Amino acid sequence: MRRVSWKIYAGTCAVAVGAVTTLSLRHPSRVVDAAAATQKASYTSWTAYGGSNSDSQYSALKQINRSNANQLQQVWFYPAGNNGFRYGSNPLVIDGVMFVYGKDNTVVALDATTGKEIWVYDTHKPRLISHRGMTYWENKDRSDRRILFSMNNELHAVDARTGKDIASFGKNGAVDLREGLGRDPSTIRQIQSNTPGRVFENLYITGSATGEEYESPPGDLRAFDVVTGKLVWQFHTVPHPGEMGYDTWPKDAYKYIGGTNNWGEFSIDEKRGIVYFPLGSPTYDFYGADRHGANLFSDCLLALDARTGKYIWHFQTTHHDLWDYDLETGPKLMTIKHDGKMVDVVVQAGKNGFVYVFDRTNGKPIWPIEERPVPQSDVPGEQSWPTQPFPTHVPPFARQKFTADMVNPYIADPKEREAIKKQVEGARQEGIFTPPSLGTTMETPGNNGGGNWGSGAIDPETSTFYVVSKDAPSLLHLEAKPPKRQVPGSPETQGFVVYLQNCQACHGAQRQGQPPAIPSLEHVIERAGEDRVREAVHNGLPPMPAFPDLDDADISHLLAYLKSPEKANLAPDALARAMAPPAKTSKLGPGGMRYWTGYGYMNSSEGLAAISPPWSTLTAYDMNKGDIKWQIPLGEVAELIEKGIRNTGSYWPRGGAVITAGGLIVVGTRSDAKLHIYDKETGKQITEIQMPGGPEGIPTIYEVDGREYIALSARLSSDKVVGDQPKPSAASAPANEKQTQGYYVYALPESSLKK
Repeated sequence: MRRVSWKIYAGTCAVAVGAVTTLSLRHPSRVVDAAAATQKASYTSWTAYGGSNSDSQYSALKQINRSNANQLQQVWFYPAGNNGFRYGSNPLVIDGVMFVYGKDNTVVALDATTGKEIWVYDTHKPRLISHRGMTYWENKDRSDRRILFSMNNELHAVDARTGKDIASFGKNGAVDLREGLGRDPSTIRQIQSNTPGRVFENLYITGSATGEEYESPPGDLRAFDVVTGKLVWQFHTVPHPGEMGYDTWPKDAYKYIGGTNNWGEFSIDEKRGIVYFPLGSPTYDFYGADRHGANLFSDCLLALDARTGKYIWHFQTTHHDLWDYDLETGPKLMTIKHDGKMVDVVVQAGKNGFVYVFDRTNGKPIWPIEERPVPQSDVPGEQSWPTQPFPTHVPPFARQKFTADMVNPYIADPKEREAIKKQVEGARQEGIFTPPSLGTTMETPGNNGGGNWGSGAIDPETSTFYVVSKDAPSLLHLEAKPPKRQVPGSPETQGFVVYLQNCQACHGAQRQGQPPAIPSLEHVIERAGEDRVREAVHNGLPPMPAFPDLDDADISHLLAYLKSPEKANLAPDALARAMAPPAKTSKLGPGGMRYWTGYGYMNSSEGLAAISPPWSTLTAYDMNKGDIKWQIPLGEVAELIEKGIRNTGSYWPRGGAVITAGGLIVVGTRSDAKLHIYDKETGKQITEIQMPGGPEGIPTIYEVDGREYIALSARLSSDKVVGDQPKPSAASAPANEKQTQGYYVYALPESSLKK
């Protein structure tokens, strides 16, 4: 049994661990019975990630509106500790209780009106937890209420009223998510997603985050009985023999191909019982000689029967993905007027900047999507797909080209600007499907650009779709990937080879990084500590993937090198042998050759983007027409504001917006550490609130006792975008630093509500 600590505050009962309890989720005077709960108006609660199973990111509350949003004030703050969550988190609120992740990865229940603790579930500092959110379930008479979350590759269930483990769930309160995937569970480093699953009836439905290296585990979609933890259904995203799509891969690809996973968000049409999964790319992301074919169901919007997991329809947005064009933004369920009829549709934003719109029931595109010829790969062994799908009507929301005249004019050094222009001019760039090569190729809006997790939101009243996006061009360059080799010498020397083989492509030969997206690793052990660096390498730390082929000894050697790089000493001939390409007899690729590349983020030495602003935008689409209503830069950069440089867009936002019936768009941006509120009809900013921490994630909007609240998670004060060395991240902040990481809650003054 894990430790559960209890706090007492006015009007709430608390009991000692082990005692029988009937603790209400709310103050006794606020208890809502089951009948009343079922009568709540649609979109007025926040009981699921993104607000609802439809993942609408919409609130029908309108106490806070255009006329009074500028009166918002902070009403409470709950610190999550400087070593708290690593990503923006979307709190849940049920019956006046907010569920969040707290200090040292604890799960916490708070009074949603004051931020005072009700209970704390101690997870004993796991290496991995589903930071973006958790999941709530209750049975029909509300006698059983549960919070479900993933940690250390296990699905856990605790009593929502007490914070105690539910021992009857799985094995002693947990389900091992590494089991049942057709691989040795002991070899799977990471499988749980940082995004929570969803409950439908008595099922917990979930995707996974598999890692992005060769031989990562497969991204099977699964549903578990929410009461017992038993597996109910499983869908193989890399098909097995006899299954649909098996012939789009080489024989037995399911035994070694990974990825094709849902690591972002998904949505459920509860009326129809259909679950919509946006799926990611197969591994390896940028080279597919070991996976010739179209590769179903990678990069698909996939519709399954939520009760059985049976196939209904799919649409593949990228065939044989070589660009890491994951679909990860939640599919949005909308009703639009099309050809004079009301049609239920699902709207999907992509990393490539496209918006795809389908009939929700059968997957038929609402507007034509054409297969067009695309450039072909010249990499040995690769067989890129000859055509790719292009939406023909809905315009893209992100730039899909980066030319020399688009180089960022705010880069201070003219020589550096000129060098970047030459890089851009020298890269192969023939559209968004230009395949990676042994030279350099340009990818725009980039493998970390376009629509990402949390990016989409809708207004069901006006059939408007909103998308937060970023332009983050990538310069890709494939090289032969050296196999793991033992080298003689000290731990630092062996760690140097691990670094060269796995880290230098992104962090640079001198560990200088590409701030702010890719941090410097100079003195990283001093700043972050060995445990946090080991965790990042072991599990990944977006945008960095996990490294499943590095064992504990490899990581220990890497830590030794990062701690004392001056002690690394390897003779040139030994270094050449260590970095030599693999032998032709290796098992994957053409004659065994494997290729790889860094993610290729393009930044200046100051940490500014190589491309001109805006670096992030907020776009509004009229989905009845499929047209853009307006587009604005989203947020700014604090250091550039000080220089009088405005309207650049944030660099880079993580998370998305919520739309409200009060006429608002509510969204936070980290690089200026602000909560922005815009008019949802025009995009004009109504007000902004400077925050002590850098906001990330999706806001939560809820109401308790007639008062509306806005909650938003934030990490440590925004890392500098411009400057020589970024400030320590949340993973490396000193323990005595002022607490700014946690949950900020805003509301209108109580005095204004009495008028």
